[in-house]
Amino acid sequence: MIKGWFSFFYVSLVNFNFLLLQEIKLEFMYWTLELASWLEDAPWPATKDELIDFAIRSGAPMEVIENLQEMEDEGEAYETIEEIWPDYPTKDDFFFNEDEY
Repeated sequence: MIKGWFSFFYVSLVNFNFLLLQEIKLEFMYWTLELASWLEDAPWPATKDELIDFAIRSGAPMEVIENLQEMEDEGEAYETIEEIWPDYPTKDDFFFNEDEY
């Protein structure tokens, strides 16, 4: 009898932890340089829906589309990718002199 209750408790706990991890995963949006680079050629300024449409048409990975879907939609257009991911590197972040080339 004790073994039966222990098994039920253990299975319930494992299922709860799995569901909790799934919920946390769904709420977590992450960007990498590789993922964000899929949006470099997007038609800026663009709304959330336009960016999702562009990502789908350009064959971007599902992570890009999921990240865009998780963004808050205020109905306003995003001017640049830096508004979506503030850490996106710009030309100012590179340390070479363009006049030399």
